[in-house]
Amino acid sequence: MNGVFGPSGSVTETHAVGLLRAMLEIPSPSYRERALGDFLVRAMSDLGFRAHVDGVGNAVGVVGRGAGPTLMLLGHMDTVAGGVPVRSEDGVLYGRGAVDAKGPLAAMICAAAGAADFPGRIVVVGVVEEETPCSRGAMAVRATHDRPDALIVGEPSGWSGVVLGYKGKLDLRYTVRCPATHPSNPEPKASELAVACWDALLDLLGPDAGHDVFDRPGATLCQVNGDLTSATVDVSVRVPPGFDVGALVRGLRERLPAGSLEVRNSVAACRVGRADPVVRALVSGIRELRARPRLKVKTATSDMNTLAEVWDIPMATYGPGDSSLDHADDEHIVLSDYLRGIDVLTSAIAELAHLSARPDRDPAGEAPLRIRSLR
Repeated sequence: MNGVFGPSGSVTETHAVGLLRAMLEIPSPSYRERALGDFLVRAMSDLGFRAHVDGVGNAVGVVGRGAGPTLMLLGHMDTVAGGVPVRSEDGVLYGRGAVDAKGPLAAMICAAAGAADFPGRIVVVGVVEEETPCSRGAMAVRATHDRPDALIVGEPSGWSGVVLGYKGKLDLRYTVRCPATHPSNPEPKASELAVACWDALLDLLGPDAGHDVFDRPGATLCQVNGDLTSATVDVSVRVPPGFDVGALVRGLRERLPAGSLEVRNSVAACRVGRADPVVRALVSGIRELRARPRLKVKTATSDMNTLAEVWDIPMATYGPGDSSLDHADDEHIVLSDYLRGIDVLTSAIAELAHLSARPDRDPAGEAPLRIRSLR
């Protein structure tokens, strides 16, 4: 343990940076996270956690046994495919997952490890398969873990930003088959029906649909395979809070003269308010570092959506890193921002120690906070 904790009881900067670099050096594309999970169990055990890999491959670490609140810090271990050589240059650390989302997860581990005085329990979870349609790791957490009193989801928000919500997602697959015929036959062909399905979806969503606004739906044509006799179309629709997914599916089915429409995945949008205790705790931590907090909503989807479907608790998403670098060929994190992220989380954890005593705390005199919509 020598060199791991500084005089204040917090994890040293050297150890924090070393932890993140070691995580980046272990490839963990979706479905192949086990090596990283085993490493994190060892790393958390060395930091004083009771740690294990659960039945689906999530790395779980717990500190504290007190009667106070239970705080869960949850980030994902998996990355998209494709390597980014791990290197450090001029205070910047490069590597696949540096921002999405090993940086936020490493910051959570370090902040939790330094919270020796937390009066309850802190549960840190590195989940699998967040980058896949089904979010298997988060689904297992909500099915097998007791509901915590508060939740922070680790995704890149920028060290001075907090994410209040995400659009939901609807994944559809349209499959159609037609009898073989001459191309000049006026009967519709499978490939034509596939195109017509996409056109019908866009018409149902309306002319104002798009991915640039949080309060409107936006569609993506993910994949088309087909010829005259058979075709398959995969589409993904990002939906805002309150959107009637059932009505959209029914309307689209009514417009399809043949074939079948399958709902492959559906997760609701989520959004918390500015007065949410977790938001306030993170905002307080950012202000302690003399920065102006930026509150955001995102048009993508995260494990916050999956957990918010069943847990009505204080929650928000936070993590150091620039989300515009998600999946980028030069994915990297500024190390000073990573270390600030640890400080913000450390402060937020201390604030949330009082959650059970004052769950609706809304400090007076704070400046109004604006909310931005981001990708």
